[in-house]
Formats: sequence, structure tokens, C-alpha cells
Amino acid sequence: MTTQSAIEEKLRALQPQFLRVENESHRHNVPPGSESHFKVTVVSPRFDGEPLLARHRMVNEILREELRGAVHALALHTMTPREWDDGARAADSPPCLGGSAADAK
Repeated sequence: MTTQSAIEEKLRALQPQFLRVENESHRHNVPPGSESHFKVTVVSPRFDGEPLLARHRMVNEILREELRGAVHALALHTMTPREWDDGARAADSPPCLGGSAADAK
């Protein structure tokens, strides 16, 4: 099972109305085929009444194993169904600046 598939499967515990897990590793200074940088958009009624920090903590707890291992970066966009229906969407990820690998050039 890929890391992306594992993330998708585990986040189904939130009973999402919408779930998108995007592997953005190719946009970073990592070997081809890496699964280390992800953008997650999840819309769930479980987030109703929860502040943003609590929503992120829910997701981080569910993905604890992945965050201790292969996942280096996780961009979270967590919304309630009402926020989603009102037009809230995940922002585009900024371009990778290359980190220390770019500094070495």
C-alpha cells in the first residue's frame, strides 16, 4: 500500500463529505517517486464547532504513524460541510524554495 493510499484510508475515519490527498513530493527536492510531501483537503461534519487547531490535531492523531515515518510535510485544509458549501477551498501550495539543496548550488 502506498503512503497516499494509507492516508486516504485512515482519514475515512472522519467520515468525510469530501477528501483529497495530493502527493506534492514531485514539487520538492526529493528522489523521483517519493511520498514525503502531501496536501490534504478534508471536509467533515466531525469538524463542526471545532477550532482549526483542534481539527489539525484530529488529523495529526489519525496519521501519527505516517508523520513519524515517511511523511515530511503535511499541508492541511480542514473544513466543515457548511464552510465547504459556502465556497471555502484549499489554497494552492506555494512553490518549493529548494531548502538546503538550493543553497548548495
